[in-house]
Amino acid sequence: MPDRKNATATQAGVLRPEQLAQHVDLQRLPCSQSLDPWVENYWLLRWDLPSGTVHRSSTLPHPACTLSVEHGWTREGVIDPVVVTGVLTRRFDVVLAESGWVFGVKFRPGGYAALTGTVARTLRDVPAAQPAAFRAETVEALAELGDHLDADHCRTVVDSVLAPYARDVDADYEIVLDVISTMLRDRTLIRVAQVEERCGIGTRRLQRLFEHYVGATPKWVLARYRIHDALSELDAGYSGPLADLAARYGWFDQAHFTREFTELVGTPPGSYSR
Repeated sequence: MPDRKNATATQAGVLRPEQLAQHVDLQRLPCSQSLDPWVENYWLLRWDLPSGTVHRSSTLPHPACTLSVEHGWTREGVIDPVVVTGVLTRRFDVVLAESGWVFGVKFRPGGYAALTGTVARTLRDVPAAQPAAFRAETVEALAELGDHLDADHCRTVVDSVLAPYARDVDADYEIVLDVISTMLRDRTLIRVAQVEERCGIGTRRLQRLFEHYVGATPKWVLARYRIHDALSELDAGYSGPLADLAARYGWFDQAHFTREFTELVGTPPGSYSR
C-alpha cells in the first residue's frame, strides 16, 4: 500500500470556510487502522440555527464517495437517515436550517468501490443513494447513531460495523491510490500525461481504473485538485496577479482559469477573493 503519510485527499473545497464555522460545528476523526486502506477519515457536523435563519453551505467536489448518517434537518433527496453520496462533478450546495446532525465516512478515492465490490461510475453525480452495498444490520446500526452520542462513541460504532467488510487490498486499487497520492504530493503535475509518466501507467489502463474505482476521469480529478489549490490560496489571502496563480496550477491563461473557476465556484476568482 502507498505510504499513508501521503494523504489521498485534501481538506480544501469548502467555500468561505470562515462563514461555515460561524454556523456549524465540524469535527474530523480518524478511522481504525483496519479501515485505513479504504477510509480517509470520519467527520461530524452539528448545527442549531435560530428560527428563520438559513445558511447555504457550498463545497467543491472531491473524487470520493461518502457514507453518512443524517438526523434532524436533512438535505433535499434524503429520506432515510443512512445514505451514500457518489462523486459529484459540480458544486455541492446544502441548505442548513433549524438543527441537524450528520456523521460522515469519507472514503479514499476509489475506497468505496474497493471496500464494497461495487463500480463507482454508477454513483457519479448521485447526491443521495440507498446504501444497498451494505447489509441490513449494518444500516440499522448506523441509523441508531445520533446527537445523543458523543463523537468517540460514534466513531467506535462505525469502526465496528464496517470492519467485517475489510478485505485484501487488490493490486488495481493500490495503483489508483498511488496515482492519487502522486497527484496531491507533486503540485508541478498539471497534465495527466505527466502523471502517467511519473507512475509508469498507460492512458487506457488509467482511464479504466478511474472509471471503475473513482467514478471520474483522471483529467477531471487532477483539475479538481489544482482548483482546490488555487481556492485555498485565495482563502489564505492571496493578493498577487491572477495570471500568475493560473499559470502555477496549469491553466494556459487567466481567461481559461477564470472561466473554469466561475463555472465550478459560481463567481469569478477576483470577486471570490474580495
